[in-house]
This record gives sequence, structure tokens and C-alpha cells, in this order.
Amino acid sequence: MEFRETQAIYLQIGDYVCEQILLDRWNEGDRIPSVRELGVDLQVNPNTVMRTYDFLQSNEIIYNKRGVGYFVSEDAKTKIISYRKKQFLDQELPLFFKNLRILGMDFKEIAKLYELFIAK
Repeated sequence: MEFRETQAIYLQIGDYVCEQILLDRWNEGDRIPSVRELGVDLQVNPNTVMRTYDFLQSNEIIYNKRGVGYFVSEDAKTKIISYRKKQFLDQELPLFFKNLRILGMDFKEIAKLYELFIAK
């Protein structure tokens, strides 16, 4: 996994875990890789993965069965989508609007580009 310098590694790993869930690679109730397994797979310190799992557990996306491992929570997809929408609306959309204004673009132009993107 290639990590970006603009975001904490544990959050990037969290995004990776969430993507696996959204892409149906890991489903509700499935056991996910252990802290050590994921650390080896992503070539990161297990403490970083533990921080990721703590973050995801606090957001009720995964849960821990003591002595067994971590599992995907019920409604994990709904919670991930809700979290990502809020993040998009709070952080990315204002920057997008600012760039539209700076570049003198309007929504008609964006709508055409969006339709082309969807058609792919």
C-alpha cells in the first residue's frame, strides 16, 4: 500500500478496511485479518493497525470478540457511508466549490463531465 503524507497512516489503513467492506470483500459478521496479519500485509507496525482498529471500533464499524479476533459490525456499510458523506461534505465539497469559483466553472459543465464519468 502506498501511503500519502497528507493523512495519518492509521486513517489511511482505516480507509482501506472500509473499502474492503464497501466492496463486499468483507461482509457483516466476517472475521477480518488480525492486527499482526494486516500489519504484515500492509508492511506497517502492528501498533499502527491497532490504532486503526481502535478507531474503527469506536465508530462501530468493527467489533472485537476477545480471544477470537475482529469482525465486521452489523450496518457497517451504512455507518461507513454516513461517515464518508459527512467527511466529504465538511472537507472536500467546500474545496471543490472554491475551485469551481476560481476556475469560472458552472454546474452545467460539471454535469456534462459527471455524465461522461458515469458512462464509463
